[in-house]
Amino acid sequence: MNEPKFLQTLAGTRFPTPPIWLMRQAGRYLPEYRAVRTATPSFLELCYTPEKAVEVTLQPIRRFGFDAAIIFSDILVVPDALGQKLWFAEGEGPKLEALAEPADFAKLARARLPEHLAPVYEAIRLTRAALPRQTALLGFAGAPFTLACYMIEGGGSRDFAKVKGWAYRHPDSFSLLIDLLVDAIVDHLALQVEAGADAIQLFDTWAGILPEEQLFGWSLEPMVRIAHGLRARHPKVPIIAFPRAIGPATLMYRRPDAFSALSIDTGLGAHWAARELQPHICLQGNLDPLMLVAGGAALEREATRILDKLGHGPFIFNLGHGVVPQTPPEHVAQLVEIVRNWKPSNT
Repeated sequence: MNEPKFLQTLAGTRFPTPPIWLMRQAGRYLPEYRAVRTATPSFLELCYTPEKAVEVTLQPIRRFGFDAAIIFSDILVVPDALGQKLWFAEGEGPKLEALAEPADFAKLARARLPEHLAPVYEAIRLTRAALPRQTALLGFAGAPFTLACYMIEGGGSRDFAKVKGWAYRHPDSFSLLIDLLVDAIVDHLALQVEAGADAIQLFDTWAGILPEEQLFGWSLEPMVRIAHGLRARHPKVPIIAFPRAIGPATLMYRRPDAFSALSIDTGLGAHWAARELQPHICLQGNLDPLMLVAGGAALEREATRILDKLGHGPFIFNLGHGVVPQTPPEHVAQLVEIVRNWKPSNT
């Protein structure tokens, strides 16, 4: 049997209609997800209960027939597994017991990661067994810089003053944290692949806050090290890099030695990406999530515009970021229909 269309696309094949999946396709916009979440005491318990994680991973596949599922988890399970206290405050997002000084690194231990995250790997095993063979299964992780932001800030931030201050004033100790995270993420991703993940996505959500030189040192270089480290264990696994909001600096990530595809955010022009990136690497993206909220004619025009620009090369349709909670599910169904029915022009 042929490989799933999603995986063939990552390998460079261009199909008449591209595969589609959406970041945060399992989530609060679906009533069936809300039912499971309401019956679960905490978000982390949902992530760490394999049967429930499998159920919410499969929900959007049953409803929309996406070409790929992504395991329901969170990027912050890695610092949690390393020993940093993590909780999710209702209406406030993730909270961590912030790292305040290099001595706090002593609290972190990579050795406990495989046991702590065993429920995630069990969820992957169960999901892979439940999915149709033609539906690919994605594992994922946050990139080191994004995880460091949360770990030092203690959650989200408006200006990231703490993490930038640490990185700028004490680059040696910041490098130690990045190194620890590189190794932990390689472990986490390798275990996901061994459990049944067909491909991997690396999310560097906060890459866009960095100046160019630091972007290279704190975002790109660690992500490349992760890709090479994972490929040393699993040479054939496709890796999608998502360095968010970095604009034309995305050119630096055009690294087929490390990545099979680049996921591009809404701020990057599809025409520019088709010209500068797609001849070298498969692309994924980049519909504005709020266009999916709008639906109707506006959604059809914008989705078709992206398809017309990027559908002539290796391309996976996705959003520029994740599905937002207020998205009507019928608009997601509309988008899938638009993508499935798109006919490429001869231009």
